[in-house]
Amino acid sequence: MSYENKILQMKKMLGKKTTTTIKKEEKPVYQKPIAPSYTERWEKAGLTVVENDFGLVFKRQVRYPFSYQHGHYKLQSFFDALGKWQKAKFEHPYALAMNEKVLFFDTETTGLKGVGTQIFLLGFLEVSKEDESFILTQFILADPAHEAALLFESKLWQKTATVITYNGKSFDWPQLETRWTLHQKELPKLRTQRQIDLLHSSKRLWKNDMERMKLKSVEEEKLGFSRIGDIPGYLAPIIYLDAIKSGVPDALMKVLLHNEWDLLSLITLYVHSTNLLFEEASEESAKTFTNIGKWYADLKEGPQSVKVLEKVTTQFDALEAGNAQYYLAIQHKRNKKFSEAIDAFVAALHFVDSRKKLHVLEQLAMIYEHQMKDYNQAIYYTQEGIKLIKKNEQWRVEQKEKWEISWEKRLLRLGNKK
Repeated sequence: MSYENKILQMKKMLGKKTTTTIKKEEKPVYQKPIAPSYTERWEKAGLTVVENDFGLVFKRQVRYPFSYQHGHYKLQSFFDALGKWQKAKFEHPYALAMNEKVLFFDTETTGLKGVGTQIFLLGFLEVSKEDESFILTQFILADPAHEAALLFESKLWQKTATVITYNGKSFDWPQLETRWTLHQKELPKLRTQRQIDLLHSSKRLWKNDMERMKLKSVEEEKLGFSRIGDIPGYLAPIIYLDAIKSGVPDALMKVLLHNEWDLLSLITLYVHSTNLLFEEASEESAKTFTNIGKWYADLKEGPQSVKVLEKVTTQFDALEAGNAQYYLAIQHKRNKKFSEAIDAFVAALHFVDSRKKLHVLEQLAMIYEHQMKDYNQAIYYTQEGIKLIKKNEQWRVEQKEKWEISWEKRLLRLGNKK
């Protein structure tokens, strides 16, 4: 065969297209777990069985009329709180619109952390305006094999709502996201929701006023609700694991009641917190209202902050109102009301802690130097600051040395200005 013919033959071979069929990888069929042996027994205890493509879920539902009383508040007071936010002339992250979809949410889990921790109870409380009630819905994990069924039945993959929780931002929702991720091949994507965490607001409201921020403590001290016959929260996972092992649901029903009270208290805590933010709860202390004034300041709502703090300074004695005067002075200075700022700083001077006192002296020295041009007064407050730095034995030596150098520089500058 000639060289030319060989070349032509090779070209023909190269020109042939080879077709290979790539088989599409089929999605594995989900193996639906079998129903637990105790299903009928749990039904008799008052739970409803719900089946879906992923297994079985137990469900409990209770309706509460708007007139239902929980502690100090009827549930219908929630709508009064919404009405306050509609009329508010300031912005706040806890404000809700009147027609906003709201979902009160709480979970019970088999532990506090780790991939092995499962959610065994999803609790929801929603408004049903049609029959003027709040509907409590609880989904209970039939057993660990039915977890995908529990998560799917929550409908959190199709709901859009503002989720209100107590420590939900840090615990309940991240835990839910973790469990959802483990079933991402089977489940629709979990929707991101706006969240209001009432633990955060409780810390803002009652910092330095309450020793413990557990929901049960808040209920007893602020909401007028005491739990009778409640189980301690730490026993909930033990009770659940025992219930699926023994098949006996009696103790588990007490866990459901514990969760139910948690959810009802979320409504009344939201109401009480709203009333406080609108200064409509008179039983609270100067510390609480000072915290509210500071919260508004942190939100850049200056006029509302001043309004709350001024009320504290007129309704409480000098000792109780010391911190309010301090934060009020900061607002006055920010608003360039320097005479008012001086009065408030001086009123706060002997009633705040050492670190705040040093800041007060610094602010007074600055105002007298730069705004009032009264260098003698500026020197006086600078000298008082130096005395405080030297006298205080709780501050670190390195920090005191830095402060002394800074304050001595100010004193020298003021002396040259005289």
